[in-house]
Amino acid sequence: MTTAIEPTTVFRDLYIDGAWRPGSSGERFPVLDPADGSTVAEFAVATPEDCDAAVAAAAAALPAWSATAPRVRSEILRRAWEILTAEADVLAELMVRENGKSWADAKAEAGYATEFFRWFAEEAVRIPGDWRLSPAGDKRIVVTHRPIGVSLLITPWNFPAAMATRKLAPALAAGCTTVLKPARETPLTAAYLVDALERAGVPKGVVNLVTPVPTGPAVARMLAAEPVRKLSFTGSTEVGRELLKVCADRVVNPSMELGGNAPLIVLPGADLDQAVEGAFLAKMRNGGSACTSANRFYVHDSVHDAFVERMTARLRATKVGPGLDRGNELGALVSVGERDKVARLVDTAKAEGATIEVGGAASEHGAFYSPTLLTGVAHGSTINATEIFGPVTAVVRFTDVDDAVAQANDSEFGLIAYVFGEERAAMQVATRLDAGMVAVNRGVVSDPAAPFGGTKQSGLGREGAGEGILEFLETQYIAVTA
Repeated sequence: MTTAIEPTTVFRDLYIDGAWRPGSSGERFPVLDPADGSTVAEFAVATPEDCDAAVAAAAAALPAWSATAPRVRSEILRRAWEILTAEADVLAELMVRENGKSWADAKAEAGYATEFFRWFAEEAVRIPGDWRLSPAGDKRIVVTHRPIGVSLLITPWNFPAAMATRKLAPALAAGCTTVLKPARETPLTAAYLVDALERAGVPKGVVNLVTPVPTGPAVARMLAAEPVRKLSFTGSTEVGRELLKVCADRVVNPSMELGGNAPLIVLPGADLDQAVEGAFLAKMRNGGSACTSANRFYVHDSVHDAFVERMTARLRATKVGPGLDRGNELGALVSVGERDKVARLVDTAKAEGATIEVGGAASEHGAFYSPTLLTGVAHGSTINATEIFGPVTAVVRFTDVDDAVAQANDSEFGLIAYVFGEERAAMQVATRLDAGMVAVNRGVVSDPAAPFGGTKQSGLGREGAGEGILEFLETQYIAVTA
Protein backbone atom coordinates (compact mmCIF):
# COMPACT_ATOMS: atom_id res chain seq x y z
CA MET A 1 0.00 0.00 0.00
CA THR A 2 1.37 3.41 -0.98
CA THR A 3 1.68 6.02 1.76
CA ALA A 4 0.59 9.50 0.74
CA ILE A 5 2.86 12.48 1.33
CA GLU A 6 1.28 15.28 3.33
CA PRO A 7 1.01 18.61 1.45
CA THR A 8 3.12 20.27 4.16
CA THR A 9 6.05 17.89 3.54
CA VAL A 10 6.07 17.73 -0.25
CA PHE A 11 9.43 18.36 -1.88
CA ARG A 12 10.42 21.98 -2.37
CA ASP A 13 13.69 21.33 -4.20
CA LEU A 14 14.93 20.70 -7.71
CA TYR A 15 15.08 17.12 -8.96
CA ILE A 16 18.19 16.44 -11.03
CA ASP A 17 19.74 13.09 -11.93
CA GLY A 18 17.56 11.17 -9.52
CA ALA A 19 18.19 13.38 -6.48
CA TRP A 20 16.29 16.17 -4.73
CA ARG A 21 18.57 19.11 -4.12
CA PRO A 22 18.43 22.85 -3.48
CA GLY A 23 19.49 25.23 -6.20
CA SER A 24 23.20 25.94 -6.36
CA SER A 25 22.61 29.57 -5.37
CA GLY A 26 20.62 28.62 -2.28
CA GLU A 27 17.89 31.09 -3.27
CA ARG A 28 14.18 30.33 -2.94
CA PHE A 29 10.94 31.96 -4.07
CA PRO A 30 7.58 32.01 -2.30
CA VAL A 31 4.62 29.94 -3.44
CA LEU A 32 1.47 31.80 -2.41
CA ASP A 33 -2.06 30.67 -1.58
CA PRO A 34 -4.28 32.87 -3.79
CA ALA A 35 -7.19 32.57 -1.38
CA ASP A 36 -5.46 34.55 1.38
CA GLY A 37 -2.01 35.54 0.13
CA SER A 38 -0.20 33.36 2.67
CA THR A 39 3.03 31.57 1.81
CA VAL A 40 2.51 27.85 1.24
CA ALA A 41 6.18 27.06 0.68
CA GLU A 42 9.57 28.44 -0.36
CA PHE A 43 10.73 26.66 -3.52
CA ALA A 44 14.29 26.34 -4.80
CA VAL A 45 15.47 28.66 -7.58
CA ALA A 46 17.32 26.85 -10.38
CA THR A 47 20.41 28.65 -11.63
CA PRO A 48 21.61 28.38 -15.26
CA GLU A 49 24.14 25.82 -14.03
CA ASP A 50 21.35 23.77 -12.43
CA CYS A 51 19.50 23.78 -15.76
CA ASP A 52 22.68 22.65 -17.53
CA ALA A 53 22.98 19.80 -15.04
CA ALA A 54 19.38 18.74 -15.67
CA VAL A 55 19.93 18.65 -19.44
CA ALA A 56 23.19 16.72 -18.96
CA ALA A 57 21.45 14.19 -16.71
CA ALA A 58 18.68 13.68 -19.26
CA ALA A 59 21.23 13.24 -22.03
CA ALA A 60 23.21 10.68 -20.03
CA ALA A 61 20.07 8.68 -19.23
CA LEU A 62 18.73 8.70 -22.79
CA PRO A 63 20.57 5.69 -24.29
CA ALA A 64 19.48 3.28 -21.56
CA TRP A 65 15.92 4.61 -21.29
CA SER A 66 15.31 4.62 -25.05
CA ALA A 67 16.55 1.00 -25.15
CA THR A 68 14.31 -0.03 -22.24
CA ALA A 69 11.63 -2.50 -23.29
CA PRO A 70 8.27 -0.83 -23.98
CA ARG A 71 6.61 -3.14 -21.46
CA VAL A 72 8.97 -1.97 -18.73
CA ARG A 73 8.26 1.68 -19.52
CA SER A 74 4.56 0.84 -19.60
CA GLU A 75 4.59 -0.75 -16.17
CA ILE A 76 6.35 2.24 -14.61
CA LEU A 77 3.68 4.55 -16.00
CA ARG A 78 0.95 2.26 -14.77
CA ARG A 79 2.47 2.21 -11.27
CA ALA A 80 2.52 6.01 -11.33
CA TRP A 81 -1.20 5.93 -12.20
CA GLU A 82 -1.87 3.59 -9.28
CA ILE A 83 0.09 5.76 -6.83
CA LEU A 84 -1.60 8.99 -7.87
CA THR A 85 -5.05 7.41 -7.98
CA ALA A 86 -4.60 6.34 -4.36
CA GLU A 87 -3.35 9.82 -3.46
CA ALA A 88 -5.85 11.89 -5.45
CA ASP A 89 -6.95 13.91 -2.42
CA VAL A 90 -3.39 14.91 -1.58
CA LEU A 91 -2.75 15.97 -5.19
CA ALA A 92 -6.02 17.92 -5.23
CA GLU A 93 -5.19 19.71 -1.98
CA LEU A 94 -1.82 20.80 -3.34
CA MET A 95 -3.49 22.29 -6.39
CA VAL A 96 -6.08 24.13 -4.30
CA ARG A 97 -3.42 25.59 -2.03
CA GLU A 98 -1.04 26.89 -4.71
CA ASN A 99 -3.49 27.52 -7.58
CA GLY A 100 -6.66 28.59 -5.74
CA LYS A 101 -9.14 26.50 -7.71
CA SER A 102 -12.21 24.92 -6.14
CA TRP A 103 -12.02 21.48 -4.57
CA ALA A 104 -14.32 20.01 -7.24
CA ASP A 105 -12.11 21.40 -10.02
CA ALA A 106 -8.97 20.12 -8.29
CA LYS A 107 -10.38 16.63 -7.78
CA ALA A 108 -11.53 16.51 -11.40
CA GLU A 109 -8.08 17.57 -12.55
CA ALA A 110 -6.38 15.01 -10.33
CA GLY A 111 -8.39 12.24 -11.98
CA TYR A 112 -7.88 13.63 -15.49
CA ALA A 113 -4.15 14.14 -14.98
CA THR A 114 -3.61 10.68 -13.59
CA GLU A 115 -5.39 9.07 -16.53
CA PHE A 116 -2.61 10.22 -18.88
CA PHE A 117 -0.24 7.83 -17.14
CA ARG A 118 -2.67 4.94 -17.62
CA TRP A 119 -3.44 5.86 -21.24
CA PHE A 120 0.19 6.16 -22.29
CA ALA A 121 1.12 3.05 -20.33
CA GLU A 122 -1.08 1.33 -22.91
CA GLU A 123 0.32 3.35 -25.84
CA ALA A 124 3.94 2.55 -24.91
CA VAL A 125 3.52 -1.02 -26.13
CA ARG A 126 1.66 -0.03 -29.30
CA ILE A 127 4.13 2.31 -31.01
CA PRO A 128 3.26 1.90 -34.70
CA GLY A 129 5.44 0.71 -37.56
CA ASP A 130 4.99 -0.48 -41.15
CA TRP A 131 6.41 -2.96 -43.65
CA ARG A 132 5.63 -2.99 -47.35
CA LEU A 133 6.97 -3.88 -50.77
CA SER A 134 7.92 -0.97 -53.02
CA PRO A 135 5.81 -0.53 -56.20
CA ALA A 136 8.86 -1.43 -58.31
CA GLY A 137 9.33 -4.61 -56.33
CA ASP A 138 13.02 -3.91 -55.75
CA LYS A 139 12.98 -3.29 -51.97
CA ARG A 140 11.18 -3.79 -48.71
CA ILE A 141 10.14 -0.54 -47.09
CA VAL A 142 10.43 -0.74 -43.30
CA VAL A 143 9.03 2.22 -41.34
CA THR A 144 9.83 2.47 -37.65
CA HIS A 145 9.76 5.11 -34.94
CA ARG A 146 12.46 6.00 -32.45
CA PRO A 147 12.52 8.40 -29.46
CA ILE A 148 13.16 11.97 -30.53
CA GLY A 149 15.54 12.54 -27.60
CA VAL A 150 15.87 14.86 -24.64
CA SER A 151 12.61 16.80 -24.28
CA LEU A 152 12.05 20.12 -22.53
CA LEU A 153 8.53 20.30 -21.12
CA ILE A 154 7.13 23.69 -20.09
CA THR A 155 3.78 23.80 -18.29
CA PRO A 156 1.40 26.59 -17.12
CA TRP A 157 -0.19 27.31 -13.76
CA ASN A 158 -3.84 26.83 -14.66
CA PHE A 159 -3.79 23.01 -14.83
CA PRO A 160 -0.55 22.23 -12.98
CA ALA A 161 -1.08 18.47 -12.81
CA ALA A 162 -2.80 17.72 -16.12
CA MET A 163 -0.51 19.83 -18.28
CA ALA A 164 2.51 18.06 -16.76
CA THR A 165 1.21 14.50 -17.10
CA ARG A 166 -0.08 15.20 -20.62
CA LYS A 167 3.56 15.82 -21.59
CA LEU A 168 5.49 13.52 -19.26
CA ALA A 169 3.43 10.42 -19.99
CA PRO A 170 3.85 10.33 -23.80
CA ALA A 171 7.48 11.43 -23.60
CA LEU A 172 8.34 8.61 -21.20
CA ALA A 173 6.22 6.10 -23.11
CA ALA A 174 8.10 6.96 -26.29
CA GLY A 175 11.49 6.45 -24.63
CA CYS A 176 12.47 10.10 -24.26
CA THR A 177 14.15 11.63 -21.23
CA THR A 178 12.81 14.91 -19.90
CA VAL A 179 13.41 18.22 -18.18
CA LEU A 180 10.18 19.61 -16.70
CA LYS A 181 9.89 23.35 -16.06
CA PRO A 182 6.58 24.11 -14.29
CA ALA A 183 5.06 27.54 -13.78
CA ARG A 184 6.52 29.54 -10.93
CA GLU A 185 3.06 29.80 -9.32
CA THR A 186 2.55 26.02 -9.05
CA PRO A 187 5.82 24.07 -8.57
CA LEU A 188 4.60 21.93 -5.66
CA THR A 189 2.19 19.97 -7.85
CA ALA A 190 4.98 19.29 -10.34
CA ALA A 191 7.29 18.13 -7.55
CA TYR A 192 4.61 15.78 -6.26
CA LEU A 193 4.17 14.23 -9.71
CA VAL A 194 7.93 13.78 -10.10
CA ASP A 195 8.10 12.12 -6.70
CA ALA A 196 5.32 9.73 -7.73
CA LEU A 197 7.27 8.81 -10.86
CA GLU A 198 10.38 8.18 -8.76
CA ARG A 199 8.38 5.92 -6.45
CA ALA A 200 7.01 4.16 -9.55
CA GLY A 201 10.54 3.27 -10.62
CA VAL A 202 11.63 5.89 -13.17
CA PRO A 203 15.46 5.61 -13.40
CA LYS A 204 17.62 8.54 -12.41
CA GLY A 205 18.10 11.19 -15.07
CA VAL A 206 14.96 10.23 -17.00
CA VAL A 207 12.85 12.94 -15.33
CA ASN A 208 14.34 16.20 -14.08
CA LEU A 209 12.62 19.23 -12.52
CA VAL A 210 13.94 22.81 -12.63
CA THR A 211 12.40 26.13 -11.62
CA PRO A 212 14.59 28.93 -12.97
CA VAL A 213 14.04 32.57 -12.05
CA PRO A 214 13.93 34.44 -14.37
CA THR A 215 12.51 31.90 -16.80
CA GLY A 216 13.23 33.22 -20.30
CA PRO A 217 17.05 33.17 -20.36
CA ALA A 218 17.19 29.72 -18.73
CA VAL A 219 14.72 28.25 -21.24
CA ALA A 220 16.66 29.75 -24.14
CA ARG A 221 19.87 28.30 -22.70
CA MET A 222 18.35 24.81 -22.44
CA LEU A 223 16.97 25.00 -25.99
CA ALA A 224 20.44 25.96 -27.20
CA ALA A 225 21.95 22.86 -25.58
CA GLU A 226 22.88 20.23 -28.14
CA PRO A 227 21.11 17.27 -26.43
CA VAL A 228 17.68 18.97 -26.43
CA ARG A 229 15.73 17.88 -29.50
CA LYS A 230 12.13 18.53 -28.45
CA LEU A 231 10.14 21.37 -26.88
CA SER A 232 6.61 20.81 -25.64
CA PHE A 233 5.10 24.08 -24.42
CA THR A 234 1.71 25.09 -23.08
CA GLY A 235 1.20 28.80 -22.53
CA SER A 236 0.41 32.07 -24.21
CA THR A 237 0.66 32.64 -27.94
CA GLU A 238 2.99 35.59 -27.33
CA VAL A 239 5.53 33.43 -25.49
CA GLY A 240 5.01 30.59 -27.95
CA ARG A 241 6.03 32.83 -30.85
CA GLU A 242 9.26 33.76 -29.05
CA LEU A 243 10.04 30.13 -28.28
CA LEU A 244 9.49 29.16 -31.91
CA LYS A 245 12.15 31.69 -32.88
CA VAL A 246 14.57 30.11 -30.41
CA CYS A 247 13.72 26.62 -31.69
CA ALA A 248 14.46 27.76 -35.23
CA ASP A 249 18.12 28.40 -34.40
CA ARG A 250 18.78 24.68 -33.90
CA VAL A 251 15.65 23.30 -35.60
CA VAL A 252 14.35 21.90 -32.31
CA ASN A 253 11.05 20.08 -32.85
CA PRO A 254 8.24 22.14 -31.23
CA SER A 255 4.80 21.20 -29.97
CA MET A 256 2.75 24.20 -28.91
CA GLU A 257 -0.58 24.41 -27.10
CA LEU A 258 -1.15 28.14 -27.09
CA GLY A 259 -3.91 30.66 -26.45
CA GLY A 260 -7.57 30.38 -27.17
CA ASN A 261 -10.62 32.61 -27.39
CA ALA A 262 -13.32 30.02 -27.73
CA PRO A 263 -16.69 30.90 -29.26
CA LEU A 264 -19.88 29.35 -27.90
CA ILE A 265 -22.89 29.44 -30.20
CA VAL A 266 -26.46 28.87 -29.00
CA LEU A 267 -28.66 28.15 -32.02
CA PRO A 268 -32.41 28.64 -32.38
CA GLY A 269 -34.19 25.58 -31.07
CA ALA A 270 -31.46 24.73 -28.56
CA ASP A 271 -32.46 22.89 -25.37
CA LEU A 272 -31.91 25.76 -22.93
CA ASP A 273 -31.49 23.58 -19.86
CA GLN A 274 -28.73 21.71 -21.67
CA ALA A 275 -27.27 24.90 -23.11
CA VAL A 276 -27.11 26.74 -19.80
CA GLU A 277 -25.55 23.87 -17.88
CA GLY A 278 -23.11 23.14 -20.72
CA ALA A 279 -22.23 26.82 -21.03
CA PHE A 280 -21.69 27.03 -17.28
CA LEU A 281 -19.17 24.19 -17.47
CA ALA A 282 -17.51 25.57 -20.58
CA LYS A 283 -17.12 29.00 -18.97
CA MET A 284 -16.76 28.45 -15.23
CA ARG A 285 -14.72 25.23 -15.11
CA ASN A 286 -11.45 26.08 -13.39
CA GLY A 287 -12.83 29.55 -12.71
CA GLY A 288 -12.64 30.39 -16.39
CA SER A 289 -8.84 30.05 -16.28
CA ALA A 290 -8.56 27.59 -19.14
CA CYS A 291 -7.44 27.89 -22.73
CA THR A 292 -10.57 25.88 -23.54
CA SER A 293 -12.83 28.29 -21.66
CA ALA A 294 -15.79 29.64 -23.62
CA ASN A 295 -15.12 33.37 -23.92
CA ARG A 296 -17.23 34.65 -26.81
CA PHE A 297 -20.92 33.77 -26.43
CA TYR A 298 -23.09 34.15 -29.55
CA VAL A 299 -26.75 33.58 -28.66
CA HIS A 300 -29.58 33.63 -31.22
CA ASP A 301 -32.14 36.38 -30.79
CA SER A 302 -34.99 33.88 -30.39
CA VAL A 303 -33.46 32.36 -27.24
CA HIS A 304 -31.24 35.22 -26.06
CA ASP A 305 -33.43 36.62 -23.27
CA ALA A 306 -34.36 33.22 -21.86
CA PHE A 307 -30.72 32.06 -21.97
CA VAL A 308 -29.52 35.20 -20.21
CA GLU A 309 -32.21 34.90 -17.54
CA ARG A 310 -31.35 31.28 -16.78
CA MET A 311 -27.59 31.82 -16.95
CA THR A 312 -27.86 34.80 -14.65
CA ALA A 313 -29.77 32.72 -12.11
CA ARG A 314 -27.16 29.95 -12.35
CA LEU A 315 -24.29 32.36 -11.76
CA ARG A 316 -26.09 34.12 -8.94
CA ALA A 317 -26.46 30.77 -7.16
CA THR A 318 -22.77 29.86 -7.57
CA LYS A 319 -20.91 29.72 -4.25
CA VAL A 320 -17.53 31.46 -4.31
CA GLY A 321 -14.80 31.04 -1.71
CA PRO A 322 -11.64 29.18 -0.70
CA GLY A 323 -11.22 25.89 -2.51
CA LEU A 324 -10.57 23.89 0.65
CA ASP A 325 -14.20 24.57 1.59
CA ARG A 326 -15.73 21.81 -0.49
CA GLY A 327 -19.07 23.57 -0.68
CA ASN A 328 -17.67 26.31 -2.92
CA GLU A 329 -18.08 25.89 -6.68
CA LEU A 330 -15.68 28.67 -7.63
CA GLY A 331 -12.30 29.27 -6.03
CA ALA A 332 -9.76 32.04 -6.33
CA LEU A 333 -7.89 33.06 -9.44
CA VAL A 334 -4.19 32.24 -9.31
CA SER A 335 -3.13 35.69 -8.14
CA VAL A 336 -4.38 39.16 -7.27
CA GLY A 337 -2.76 40.32 -10.50
CA GLU A 338 -4.93 37.94 -12.53
CA ARG A 339 -8.01 39.07 -10.58
CA ASP A 340 -7.23 42.67 -11.41
CA LYS A 341 -6.76 41.90 -15.11
CA VAL A 342 -10.26 40.41 -15.19
CA ALA A 343 -11.66 43.44 -13.35
CA ARG A 344 -10.09 45.81 -15.86
CA LEU A 345 -11.59 43.85 -18.77
CA VAL A 346 -15.06 44.07 -17.25
CA ASP A 347 -14.64 47.79 -16.60
CA THR A 348 -13.59 48.28 -20.21
CA ALA A 349 -16.57 46.26 -21.47
CA LYS A 350 -18.92 48.42 -19.41
CA ALA A 351 -17.31 51.56 -20.81
CA GLU A 352 -17.82 50.18 -24.33
CA GLY A 353 -21.56 49.74 -23.75
CA ALA A 354 -22.00 46.34 -22.10
CA THR A 355 -24.45 45.79 -19.24
CA ILE A 356 -23.51 43.80 -16.14
CA GLU A 357 -26.44 41.45 -15.44
CA VAL A 358 -24.75 39.77 -12.47
CA GLY A 359 -21.36 39.93 -10.77
CA GLY A 360 -18.68 42.35 -11.84
CA ALA A 361 -16.99 42.61 -8.43
CA ALA A 362 -13.49 41.82 -7.22
CA SER A 363 -13.00 40.74 -3.62
CA GLU A 364 -11.17 42.96 -1.17
CA HIS A 365 -9.29 40.00 0.26
CA GLY A 366 -7.88 37.14 -1.82
CA ALA A 367 -7.84 36.68 -5.58
CA PHE A 368 -11.59 36.17 -5.98
CA TYR A 369 -13.81 37.59 -8.72
CA SER A 370 -17.56 37.12 -8.75
CA PRO A 371 -19.22 35.08 -11.56
CA THR A 372 -20.21 37.69 -14.11
CA LEU A 373 -22.53 37.92 -17.10
CA LEU A 374 -22.43 40.80 -19.58
CA THR A 375 -25.01 41.57 -22.24
CA GLY A 376 -24.96 44.11 -25.03
CA VAL A 377 -21.45 43.02 -25.97
CA ALA A 378 -20.40 43.79 -29.55
CA HIS A 379 -18.44 41.43 -31.73
CA GLY A 380 -14.89 42.77 -31.98
CA SER A 381 -15.09 44.73 -28.73
CA THR A 382 -12.18 44.55 -26.33
CA ILE A 383 -13.58 41.80 -24.14
CA ASN A 384 -14.83 39.85 -27.15
CA ALA A 385 -11.36 39.88 -28.70
CA THR A 386 -9.48 39.01 -25.51
CA GLU A 387 -8.85 35.66 -23.81
CA ILE A 388 -10.51 36.50 -20.50
CA PHE A 389 -9.08 33.78 -18.20
CA GLY A 390 -11.68 34.49 -15.56
CA PRO A 391 -15.33 33.82 -14.63
CA VAL A 392 -16.88 36.30 -17.07
CA THR A 393 -19.58 35.48 -19.64
CA ALA A 394 -19.83 38.05 -22.45
CA VAL A 395 -22.92 37.59 -24.64
CA VAL A 396 -23.35 38.78 -28.24
CA ARG A 397 -26.87 38.61 -29.71
CA PHE A 398 -27.21 37.37 -33.32
CA THR A 399 -30.02 36.82 -35.81
CA ASP A 400 -28.30 35.05 -38.72
CA VAL A 401 -26.48 31.74 -38.24
CA ASP A 402 -24.08 32.46 -41.09
CA ASP A 403 -23.10 35.69 -39.36
CA ALA A 404 -22.53 33.84 -36.08
CA VAL A 405 -20.26 31.32 -37.80
CA ALA A 406 -18.30 34.10 -39.51
CA GLN A 407 -17.91 35.95 -36.22
CA ALA A 408 -16.88 32.78 -34.40
CA ASN A 409 -14.16 32.20 -37.01
CA ASP A 410 -13.08 35.86 -36.90
CA SER A 411 -10.15 35.29 -34.53
CA GLU A 412 -6.45 34.52 -34.71
CA PHE A 413 -7.19 31.61 -32.36
CA GLY A 414 -8.71 28.26 -33.22
CA LEU A 415 -8.36 25.94 -30.24
CA ILE A 416 -11.95 24.96 -29.45
CA ALA A 417 -15.53 26.00 -30.15
CA TYR A 418 -18.88 25.06 -28.61
CA VAL A 419 -22.26 24.66 -30.32
CA PHE A 420 -25.64 24.10 -28.66
CA GLY A 421 -28.69 23.29 -30.74
CA GLU A 422 -30.71 20.55 -32.39
CA GLU A 423 -28.11 17.89 -33.18
CA ARG A 424 -28.28 17.97 -36.98
CA ALA A 425 -28.11 21.78 -37.10
CA ALA A 426 -25.36 21.86 -34.47
CA MET A 427 -23.27 19.31 -36.39
CA GLN A 428 -23.64 21.34 -39.58
CA VAL A 429 -22.34 24.41 -37.78
CA ALA A 430 -19.55 22.41 -36.08
CA THR A 431 -18.07 21.37 -39.43
CA ARG A 432 -17.84 25.03 -40.48
CA LEU A 433 -15.90 26.21 -37.43
CA ASP A 434 -12.15 26.75 -37.76
CA ALA A 435 -11.09 25.07 -34.55
CA GLY A 436 -9.07 22.00 -33.68
CA MET A 437 -11.85 20.79 -31.37
CA VAL A 438 -15.61 21.36 -31.31
CA ALA A 439 -17.99 20.43 -28.50
CA VAL A 440 -21.57 19.76 -29.55
CA ASN A 441 -24.17 20.07 -26.78
CA ARG A 442 -21.58 19.56 -24.05
CA GLY A 443 -19.32 21.82 -22.00
CA VAL A 444 -16.17 19.68 -21.66
CA VAL A 445 -14.23 17.82 -24.35
CA SER A 446 -10.85 16.98 -22.79
CA ASP A 447 -10.00 13.28 -22.67
CA PRO A 448 -6.66 11.42 -22.69
CA ALA A 449 -7.99 9.34 -25.60
CA ALA A 450 -8.69 12.43 -27.75
CA PRO A 451 -6.20 14.51 -29.79
CA PHE A 452 -6.06 17.88 -28.04
CA GLY A 453 -4.86 20.86 -30.07
CA GLY A 454 -5.83 23.80 -32.22
CA THR A 455 -5.53 25.59 -35.52
CA LYS A 456 -4.18 29.04 -36.47
CA GLN A 457 -2.29 30.68 -33.60
CA SER A 458 -3.61 28.25 -31.01
CA GLY A 459 -0.72 25.91 -31.54
CA LEU A 460 1.13 23.14 -33.35
CA GLY A 461 0.72 19.41 -32.87
CA ARG A 462 -1.61 17.36 -30.70
CA GLU A 463 -1.55 16.00 -27.16
CA GLY A 464 -3.32 12.88 -25.97
CA ALA A 465 -4.62 9.93 -28.00
CA GLY A 466 -2.36 8.01 -30.39
CA GLU A 467 -1.27 11.32 -31.87
CA GLY A 468 0.25 12.38 -28.54
CA ILE A 469 3.02 9.79 -28.49
CA LEU A 470 3.95 10.54 -32.11
CA GLU A 471 4.99 14.05 -31.00
CA PHE A 472 7.93 12.43 -29.18
CA LEU A 473 8.94 10.02 -31.94
CA GLU A 474 11.02 10.37 -35.10
CA THR A 475 9.99 8.36 -38.17
CA GLN A 476 12.77 6.26 -39.67
CA TYR A 477 12.64 4.48 -43.03
CA ILE A 478 14.91 1.51 -43.73
CA ALA A 479 15.23 0.14 -47.28
CA VAL A 480 16.03 -3.56 -47.66
CA THR A 481 16.65 -5.20 -51.02
CA ALA A 482 13.77 -7.47 -51.88
